[in-house]
Amino acid sequence: MPPFEHAVAATRGARDYQEDTAAFLSEGGEPVMLSADGPGYDRSGFAVLADGMGGHTGGALASRTVCDHFLKTASTAKGDASERLIAGLGAANAAVANKVAENPLLAGMGSTLVGAAFGPVGIEWVSVGDSPLFLFRRGEVALLNEDHSLAPELDRMVAEGKLTADEARHDPRRHMLRSAVTGDEIDLLDVSRQPLKLEPGDYIILASDGIATLENSEIARVIQGYAKDGAAAVAKAIIRSIEAIREPYQDNATVLVVRAVG
Repeated sequence: MPPFEHAVAATRGARDYQEDTAAFLSEGGEPVMLSADGPGYDRSGFAVLADGMGGHTGGALASRTVCDHFLKTASTAKGDASERLIAGLGAANAAVANKVAENPLLAGMGSTLVGAAFGPVGIEWVSVGDSPLFLFRRGEVALLNEDHSLAPELDRMVAEGKLTADEARHDPRRHMLRSAVTGDEIDLLDVSRQPLKLEPGDYIILASDGIATLENSEIARVIQGYAKDGAAAVAKAIIRSIEAIREPYQDNATVLVVRAVG
């Protein structure tokens, strides 16, 4: 069996539209866009997830544009995985700029992006915005990428005694982005410094920020409970857990789950 199994699941939450897009592109293959039809298996490839902003039309268009151009470029660019990821990000950003130039009514649209390359050496990634990239290993979850929202700043204020943890968690500024893919110069981006070797049984989760409804400990508990059932079971279980909380302002939540099979 190829070493990587991948699957996607999503919920619109309390919204009546979906601004998230996720896809996996195997080396030499066609993109597998957002779908809950079951898992796919690949020896190597690129995964991407984008959380759009700009309203019903703009946000959905931005996330689709970002995913499409990121995958097309990363899969065909020259160089090592890190260079190809950066090239994919650049192409995605340029594509958003072109969309806005063609239709000024789309001004202000943009997207987060978290993209990852999977191969024999493990995983490498690039990200802009607050879409998290998680590693699940031996019952624990760790965040791999940087959070470019105001959440880290609010958490720092908690550590300094300027806010309570509850105030920081419910602060309306928490999900304001310090960096995004908007077609302009990107202020902040996170790039892996070296490949992360994966072990059989590891799970990598690309997610939109709607997953923040769950504590990391709960994400770990859910993955642990379904880990033996594979990527599709884990993806669906995470989304069910988010929906079960019935958060009245639940954002779109999407997870792209990749399991290291062996």
